[in-house]
Amino acid sequence: MVKSMTGYGRSEKITTTGKCTVEIKSVNHRYLDLSIKLPRKFNCFESEIREILKDYIQRGKVDVYVSYEDYSKDSVNIKYNSQIAAEYMKYLREMADEFDLDDDIRVSTISRMPDVLVLEDENINEDEAWKLLKECLHEACDVFVVSRIKEGENLKKDLIEKLEVIRSNVEFIEEKSPQVIEDYKNRLTNKIKEVLEDRQIDEARILTEVCIYSDKVCVDEEIVRLKSHIDTTIETLNNGGAVGKRLDFVAQELNREANTTLSKSNNIEISNVAISIKTDIEKIREQIQNIE
Repeated sequence: MVKSMTGYGRSEKITTTGKCTVEIKSVNHRYLDLSIKLPRKFNCFESEIREILKDYIQRGKVDVYVSYEDYSKDSVNIKYNSQIAAEYMKYLREMADEFDLDDDIRVSTISRMPDVLVLEDENINEDEAWKLLKECLHEACDVFVVSRIKEGENLKKDLIEKLEVIRSNVEFIEEKSPQVIEDYKNRLTNKIKEVLEDRQIDEARILTEVCIYSDKVCVDEEIVRLKSHIDTTIETLNNGGAVGKRLDFVAQELNREANTTLSKSNNIEISNVAISIKTDIEKIREQIQNIE
């Protein structure tokens, strides 16, 4: 199966202790680039999450968002830092004495000072939390991969259709090329007849000129390689897997042969068809960038 590098997957798991949500999004990238956003209490699981994701994804810029809603009543504690509060009291009183101010310090004043009262998350049961997160992550990855496969198969179908159009155009050039040489021979012969009128025509000279011309415009090798690259691309698509990099290389080779064919062309029909081939190859190259 061919996979697109664009995909989306989401999973949500709810237990008596909390709700875990995992969301995965991806776009094109040359390599695997993972960006994972976690709640602070789940930071300890980042390396395990990365290892699981690598089992599902080979290429792409992937954003993973994990959220957790704790249902337990004692999930957060308030911590009172008495030493910090005492320091604030000490310096506020010194300020009052130094500037002859009223000592109007209240509890509400001290409680609003930084770090006097701090909210602290209760330590989680890591085994239970990881079990919930792992299950949610695997399910999100499964959905994510299915979305990539679905789009990848659509890409595969469209690419094969374009490749078959290119093949038919290559076959047209293959059939047309010998006629181009024959037409050149006839034009050359007629031109010489006009110039020489009734004098004898040197057939050997004409054949020499035709051979020189045919060497310049011959695209037999390019035709063979174009057909081979088309077959290789279709075979690679049908075999599936992480084939994006290989397909990109073959598409470059297709483009190279199409350029050579166009540069050798001395016939308007062949030139137009070669331009169509190049246009379709460029479309294929753009689509291949989205294949894993």
